[in-house]
Amino acid sequence: MTEQRSAPAPVAVSPQGEAATVILAQQGEEAALDELARSCRQQAYVFALQLTGNPDDALDVAQDSMVRFFRSLGRFDASRPVRPWLLRIVRNLVRDRARRWRVRRTESLEPAEGVLRFEPRDPRPDPETLSSRHELQALVWRCVQELPPRFREVLVLREYQDLAYSEIAEALKIPRGTVMSRLHRARRLLREVVVRRQNTTGEV
Repeated sequence: MTEQRSAPAPVAVSPQGEAATVILAQQGEEAALDELARSCRQQAYVFALQLTGNPDDALDVAQDSMVRFFRSLGRFDASRPVRPWLLRIVRNLVRDRARRWRVRRTESLEPAEGVLRFEPRDPRPDPETLSSRHELQALVWRCVQELPPRFREVLVLREYQDLAYSEIAEALKIPRGTVMSRLHRARRLLREVVVRRQNTTGEV
């Protein structure tokens, strides 16, 4: 079983501060390059982990993404948000690699930290509730990994990365309407996979 690594939380940067950082980085300012690398490396790894389900594959993809990111930084329009552009690089690399080798899905009952959502909200859950919640989160995450790539991508970008519809459209280079219809289909497919798992294996 592949050892799971904790996924660091992305660093939040204001749009104005981000644009200034990008411009300075394009000019070769070392501090700006370091700040951009630190923020983008975390985001690239988290998204790659969410798409591949494997920490080792995610680390490789994140490293390759950073190389491609900085190689094309000089051509990037600093007035545009960095995140959709970065996530598109990650997504394209995952797809390229998937054509060359089978993406290994981790089958651990403990999904990687930082990649789960869809949890119920309870201000003071008891131990039994916490246990059931964790099992449900684990089941949902495994089912997300079973979705076809085009549906998994849009679902992860919306539900795990918190991107707006317009940002998802930018990241995937598809119309906003396609984002919405694909997301609707992805959620329906996910429900079907979860129900099928529960009926066939008795998982929570």
